[in-house]
Amino acid sequence: MITKSDDRTFSGHVAIVTGAGSGIGRATAVAFAQAGAHVLGVGRREKPLKDTAAIDGNIEILAIDVCDDGAPAEIVGAAVRRWGRLDHLVNNAGATAVMPLAETDKKVVQDLFALNVVAPSLLAHEALPHLRETSGTILNLSSTYGHRPMAGGAHYAATKAAVEQLTRSWALELAAEGVRVNSIAPGPTRTDVMLHAGLSPEAADDMYAYERERIPTHRIADAEEVAHWVLRLAEPAGRHATGQVITVDGGLELV
Repeated sequence: MITKSDDRTFSGHVAIVTGAGSGIGRATAVAFAQAGAHVLGVGRREKPLKDTAAIDGNIEILAIDVCDDGAPAEIVGAAVRRWGRLDHLVNNAGATAVMPLAETDKKVVQDLFALNVVAPSLLAHEALPHLRETSGTILNLSSTYGHRPMAGGAHYAATKAAVEQLTRSWALELAAEGVRVNSIAPGPTRTDVMLHAGLSPEAADDMYAYERERIPTHRIADAEEVAHWVLRLAEPAGRHATGQVITVDGGLELV
């Protein structure tokens, strides 16, 4: 449930949110917009992006595959041409895959790394000159499985471990320039990511039920709960936090 907020913390700021057509990306785009930011919501599918934009007038959209050649420059250029600046890049677009070692498929591995690691790297590269001008932020979406093992999902977990190391290394590299880099690592969150990974609705529900029993709080997060932490790390009041990976998983990483 997305609720209206009177918070204007990001008034005048410009944010790019990838994977904005659903789930955490949609919730994050809406949260930034409701807090006063101009948001460019990016994703492959135009219809879901339009549904996101319909929630708040501060959201504009760009339907593009972030893995395409030239896409990072087109995305960053679209935001800067429209609003004249860039303050926040949220690298949320990503994919998962249930793939035991015995079933390893080369293309699946390559596609996972292309979307989860290469595309965020190239987007950050394109955004960097503009983020330097605004003392902006990069927010990378990881996963609790970026720092704990995932049987049957090692390659997905490896991409998220890479995201966390990118976060720490970029933060160290860019600290003196005023650009902050942080990561949110959600645990199981109710989105359509499992369906896109090839699971049936019934199998996805079974997966959520299994995870719910393992999570100390015994609940699956909503996308809005994750978006809350994205904004907290992006807001100006958090300017002394950089290189952090904030895990939002109901305590799952502890067990």
